[in-house]
Amino acid sequence: MTYLSQRKAIADTGVNVSPLGLGTVKLGRDKAVKYPEGFKIPDDKQAADLLALSWDLGINLIDTAPAYGHSEQRLGQLLKHQSHEWLIATKAGEYFDSQSGESRYDFRPESIISSVENSLKLLQREVLDIVLIHSDGNDTDVIDQYGALQTLADLKQRGLVRATGMSTKTVEGGIKALQQADMAMVMHNLEYQAERAVLKQAALDKKGIFIKKALGSGHLAKSALDTDIVQANFDFIFAEPAVSSIIIGTINPEHLKDNVTKAAQALKKV
Repeated sequence: MTYLSQRKAIADTGVNVSPLGLGTVKLGRDKAVKYPEGFKIPDDKQAADLLALSWDLGINLIDTAPAYGHSEQRLGQLLKHQSHEWLIATKAGEYFDSQSGESRYDFRPESIISSVENSLKLLQREVLDIVLIHSDGNDTDVIDQYGALQTLADLKQRGLVRATGMSTKTVEGGIKALQQADMAMVMHNLEYQAERAVLKQAALDKKGIFIKKALGSGHLAKSALDTDIVQANFDFIFAEPAVSSIIIGTINPEHLKDNVTKAAQALKKV
């Protein structure tokens, strides 16, 4: 079984992440999600087995968010008796209403602080490894008008957060996030490279980069016919020196093992 032994530092925070991170939308939310096929939320046994397999494959990073339904709460319960030193990245700013199936956004300082405090409680942690602002797409307004990254910086100063950043949707927002925080989370793959400038800036600034939707939320992999689009995308993404980790959101153990094998192959080419 392939094992990912590499680790990359997020700026100078002391947070060192594996090349792949496990995204956990599907552990807590099955409404209003943008996947090509429906899925059933795993039960506790299935979720625990997935986490154990991830660790055995060398993955030390879990990505979650308040917008992922019950994901944070489930992770808190599933991980509380484990001795593994998991790194958890969560978010603040977007909140999912399971009744309406809709998201709402609130970037006011008091809301961000409350969100982080609630994540600490749900995840049963004294400190959050990584907190990202979950942008609604208006990146510069979130940063400049609401001061969301400054709020995270204050929480970091208080010792509640180790690394800060923002999941952005624009180049300007991504670069601003790198100026004010430790990292940015951006979309980048063979079919979408509009935010490449953020990766280039992160490499210059020695900041962290998480890649979201590396496979277009599964759409790219599903549309692949003759070529191995997963391998091609991993080769393409890991060729960027700024990339710290690619977040993959599978709940299928075989897909997970395949992703790890292909990530390892891609990393050999760098």
